[in-house]
Amino acid sequence: MSRDVLTIRELQARAVNVPMAMPLQTGGGSVSTAPLVLIDLLTEQGVTGRSYLFCYTPFALKPMLALLLELGDLLAGEVAAPDSLDRLLSRRFRLLGPQGITGMAASGIDMAAWDAQAIAAGQPLAQHLGGTLVAQSAYNSRGLGIAGAERVAEQATQLLEHGFQAIKVRLGYPDWRDDVAAVEAVRAAIPDSITLMSDFNQCLSVPEAVQRIAALRDTGLYWVEEPTRADDYAGCARIRAESPLPVQLGENCWGPHEMAKALAAGAADFFMPDVGKVGGVTGWLRAAGQAHGAAVPLSSHLYPEFSAHLLAVTPTAHYLEYVDWASPILQRPVEVRAGKVSPSALPGAGIAWDESAVAQYLVQ
Repeated sequence: MSRDVLTIRELQARAVNVPMAMPLQTGGGSVSTAPLVLIDLLTEQGVTGRSYLFCYTPFALKPMLALLLELGDLLAGEVAAPDSLDRLLSRRFRLLGPQGITGMAASGIDMAAWDAQAIAAGQPLAQHLGGTLVAQSAYNSRGLGIAGAERVAEQATQLLEHGFQAIKVRLGYPDWRDDVAAVEAVRAAIPDSITLMSDFNQCLSVPEAVQRIAALRDTGLYWVEEPTRADDYAGCARIRAESPLPVQLGENCWGPHEMAKALAAGAADFFMPDVGKVGGVTGWLRAAGQAHGAAVPLSSHLYPEFSAHLLAVTPTAHYLEYVDWASPILQRPVEVRAGKVSPSALPGAGIAWDESAVAQYLVQ
């Protein structure tokens, strides 16, 4: 493949709404489908970089799609160099702000640009970033929503397929006793060797979080994720100071500057940036440097196709969060072997669309 400088010809974007095999009820709301925006960054040199964005709710698909297509007009003729694109989009969004769909759009473009660069170099993304194709320990995050102790206990054993050694349960029941019952039911249904994480999805006040985590002290949870509002770093730090269990945070850090604030506040023991929110590959690399400097373990949030490559070049790499939400529209979904996910050995991140499936789930 030519190593000529890549120039953006066109940005194409499509919206799909993909059914989920295991819909989730969380403390922050229900997730029954995977609303995705697919990005194709076409270059004059014939290389196409691809990425996608998980939009959480179908209502966000059309605004995200419209923004990306507008940005495509801005980017046409620009060099597909992630650092220069980051500066260009940062200037464009300075007054509007880097949060929400603007931050996600910039992240998706960055991911596609890095994919294109790695494809042009004929290298898997992890190798293009200076790493190797190391398999990453993963936890299965596909199920265990707020469904009652009996149901989550039944589902827990299903999540151990493909050799998973770690799974995650969602908490935030109206009654704290039901949180305890759900965790105890899952714990009783799985071998003692399995690591069990939990996630409150920001649904508690700070005092409630302190009380609930105290009640969960002896349940064997590995971490408690987002117990309160994710941007309340002082509140998270208070919870962490009083918590008998490690606190996980980071999926809602809008860029490495927000992660720096959270680290400075001592808001969590573990961090898990979201490549679709933290600034794409460029933002992730900056966040990984911050975590390295603070000696904080770094896990991923969603996007296993990209995250496997990024954790391979993360000094404090911890866990990859595995979901299969994009798998139905991918030619080569992520594979799990013995509870681990390896970066694709194909050039780039290894993303290619299954066009028949895309047509089936396309949102017009």
